[in-house]
Amino acid sequence: MMINMKYDKEEKSILDAYENGQLKLKTPSKKEIDSIKAAANSTFKKDKRITIRLYDHDFKGIQKKAIEMGIPYQTLISGIIHRYIEGDLTARTG
Repeated sequence: MMINMKYDKEEKSILDAYENGQLKLKTPSKKEIDSIKAAANSTFKKDKRITIRLYDHDFKGIQKKAIEMGIPYQTLISGIIHRYIEGDLTARTG
């Protein structure tokens, strides 16, 4: 069974290079595997617990959005904060 996937330009060029033998796969070293595992673990590690007070309207809105997305509301709040810190979300002005 073949899955038809859409690739962006960069993904397509990588796939084409691999299929044409221009790229070779290699087995990662133990050091590389350890580094990847450490990055994965730190990605999901939440080491601070906070208490936050929200307006009831905002809390209900967050809960509704989380239900629509099929995720816990705490995960949604954490994701929003993370995206803002990383610069993926910006504050509205004016």
